[in-house]
Amino acid sequence: VAPRSDGAPGMSVARADRLAVGYGRDTVVAGISFDLAPGSELAVVGTNGSGKSTLVRTLAGLLPPLGGTIEVLGRQPGAQPARVAYLAQSHPKGFVLPLRAADVVAMGRVARLGHFRRFRAADRAAVADGMERMGVSHLAKHPLGTLSGGQRQRVYLAQALAWQADLIVLDEPTSGLDVAGHTLIDTAIRQERERGAAVVVCTHDIRDAMTADQALLLAGR
Repeated sequence: VAPRSDGAPGMSVARADRLAVGYGRDTVVAGISFDLAPGSELAVVGTNGSGKSTLVRTLAGLLPPLGGTIEVLGRQPGAQPARVAYLAQSHPKGFVLPLRAADVVAMGRVARLGHFRRFRAADRAAVADGMERMGVSHLAKHPLGTLSGGQRQRVYLAQALAWQADLIVLDEPTSGLDVAGHTLIDTAIRQERERGAAVVVCTHDIRDAMTADQALLLAGR
């Protein structure tokens, strides 16, 4: 299933030209340009503090751009949240409600459906598929707080897969994962690209970027 192009064949999933990102008036990185096609992968490489998270938060519409231009699916970032799955680098460790692993994965479907539409068979199937692909089906009823760091990371990755988004943005997705977890996420990224989704992956390990179509190295510029 190819991403919807809104009637514009060959449209970029995400495009930036001389983009500047940062917080408030403080620019973290400037001069960023890229063009991401459907089914392709962009690896954003850099050390901690290089601006990787700032860039992808801007791409996800969580931070306003400070200069240049950026488009996501033909519109400004954040305009189509149902079509963009974003996995942050860190997650809250405590919850007001005792959420189970399956509940967290199901949040990926809520983003697409909205809060007031009932789950359908297709939504339940997407949640089950995401959990199976990340090897956490057996943890479905376990409270998130009882899981190890690596297990929680797999649950959040399953949420991103259940989203079935046109653009998947992953900030350090392999953090805390063992070798088996690395293999699962590599396979999942390949499958999502085959589905037609574009993927952006932040990493500090150049080996994680070896299968990407493009690599963007951030080092203050």
